[in-house]
Amino acid sequence: MKTKLTFILFFSSLLVFCQKKSEDSVATTKTSREFMVGVDVLNAGLGVFSDNKIFQGYISSKVSDKVHALVEAGYGKNQYDKSGYLADASGFFFKAGGFYMLSQDSQNHYNGFYAGPKIGASFYKQVYHKVPIRGYQGGDYYDSFPQSSQSSYWLEAGIGGRVQLFDSQFYIDVQVQPRYLMYTTKQDDIKPMTVPGFGKSSSGFNMGFSWNIAYRF
Repeated sequence: MKTKLTFILFFSSLLVFCQKKSEDSVATTKTSREFMVGVDVLNAGLGVFSDNKIFQGYISSKVSDKVHALVEAGYGKNQYDKSGYLADASGFFFKAGGFYMLSQDSQNHYNGFYAGPKIGASFYKQVYHKVPIRGYQGGDYYDSFPQSSQSSYWLEAGIGGRVQLFDSQFYIDVQVQPRYLMYTTKQDDIKPMTVPGFGKSSSGFNMGFSWNIAYRF
């Protein structure tokens, strides 16, 4: 947890610094470059210190002055070790949606704050090493289940901000992602404990966070 907070503090401080530099520079709003590609560097860095690893990126396209279409893709490897459960899951995930610019920099319409919906899907393999089972006379016993292929689907909101990195074509893009699991397949009627791209799924709700370096072209 301390490592995650340190990463978030460092990246957030850099965002504020770059925002000030961007306000001091002159940027143009009229450009033929309508696409942006980003890579989440925060979660990739945190994966070095954790059993839960996620590598993800996105491409967005400007539909109108305030509306952008968005596609995300990535790979996740998660472990759930809580309440007697021990499970591993790994696989690819995809998201599609868009966002609306709630506020924009008057000199650069790519800078600003935004919000929008996405729908996500994950196709992964999971292994249950331990599953608690109530045994005879109330004793706790554990069972295990072999690897199986599963899929999960969820709704996600993206709420964030984006700012140009100095005078370059690079941007910093920070986003929080509240998620709700709509549907998932099950192995022996056991709801998955963790889903790549979604995170811990035992409650059906989760909150994600991404800190991206993006390039506009």
